[in-house]
Amino acid sequence: MEARVVPPIKVLVVDDHTLFRKGIIHLLQQQTGIEVVGEARDGREGIELAKQLAPDVILMDVQMPGCNGIEATKAIREDLPDARIIMLTVSEQDEDLFAAIKAGARGYLLKSVEPDHLLKSIDLLMKGEAVIPHNMASKLLSEFSAMAKQPAPKADSVNEYQSLTKREKDILQTLAGGASNKEIGNALNISEHTVKIHLKNILKKLHVNNRIQAAVYAHRQGLVADAPKGRLK
Repeated sequence: MEARVVPPIKVLVVDDHTLFRKGIIHLLQQQTGIEVVGEARDGREGIELAKQLAPDVILMDVQMPGCNGIEATKAIREDLPDARIIMLTVSEQDEDLFAAIKAGARGYLLKSVEPDHLLKSIDLLMKGEAVIPHNMASKLLSEFSAMAKQPAPKADSVNEYQSLTKREKDILQTLAGGASNKEIGNALNISEHTVKIHLKNILKKLHVNNRIQAAVYAHRQGLVADAPKGRLK
């Protein structure tokens, strides 16, 4: 019986700084299981290449002239709703982090990240995890708490939540506690694959783009009493 061949992870790199972009590409090209399918020098070029190449993962700079990474992420997610985008940035500003998540990014890493951590983050992203540094995750947790105190649109939100199955509600509540897919599976005695399927359905029903936005939704609905104590990545 022949071994199952796992296709490489297709990656698109979008960054206006040539030296950094080429360095990332060189790192990725040394890895088995990763294929760099394209590179772009700005957001507009990144949008076009994303449409043409349909990469598995996009590494996107935040600050770029013309069309920045936030705008490009929004545009890409409109055409490719399942796009996995990690923002790479030198910015630790709260507003950039929140804007990236709202735009649909599934990860946010500083450019000072260690090479091994970047590679691990790509792997986690492919498994359906969110990728946020611990020091910045705490800012998101604070945002969760603040949003939980704000009134949410009652009618639509209640209808959306009620459309979830009991299992999906359990997963949403566990997710909002900061749990990874593996931790959710262990807590509910189901496989990671099953968790991923449920999460996809949850995102669709709640009209949100990623697990972080789903966690924010849960906090706004008061489904979790306190800010998440687990990890977001």
